[in-house]
Amino acid sequence: MAIYTKTGDRGQTSLATGERVSKTDLRLEAYGTADELNSWIGLLRAAVSSGPSAVSSGPSDFSAQDAQLEWVQQRLFNIGAALSGAPGEWINEEDVHELEQWIDRMLEEAPLVRAFVLPAGSEPVARAHICRTVTRRLERRILAMEETDPMIVQYVNRLSDYLFVLAEYFARKGGEKPQIWGKTAKCKN
Repeated sequence: MAIYTKTGDRGQTSLATGERVSKTDLRLEAYGTADELNSWIGLLRAAVSSGPSAVSSGPSDFSAQDAQLEWVQQRLFNIGAALSGAPGEWINEEDVHELEQWIDRMLEEAPLVRAFVLPAGSEPVARAHICRTVTRRLERRILAMEETDPMIVQYVNRLSDYLFVLAEYFARKGGEKPQIWGKTAKCKN
């Protein structure tokens, strides 16, 4: 079976409903961003599953966070299906609540610094910040669409919170000092 269909050669594609639309349609931009985010999360998972040495020098086990990220990836496919017009309920309140519980648990173990933190650090920390910023772009793309499922908007908003807390959690558990933003910071050289 050939992977290519040639049906998109003129800049059109089909939604789950069968409707043909331009590849520049806002819906494609939105679910394409969800797909991009899913790939970035896959890369984050690769760094996290490399073991504690990948997350600075700390001894922490991040298998629970890896499982959470896999769960998030499943939900991102659901969001892509919903954005492409597939019928059904793809994201619900329980999904949002699950993210909130994970955020709360991480904050109990490693409270946040009350300052603006630079998106830097070990590889997993930096990758989690990239995932957070792509999540914010996904949220903007979804909101630009004429019709949006409020549950998906809420989930994506909470997902960016989760990814921010996750980045800081990796940093704290890895023994990293936060890099605080300072508008008058001077070069150390």
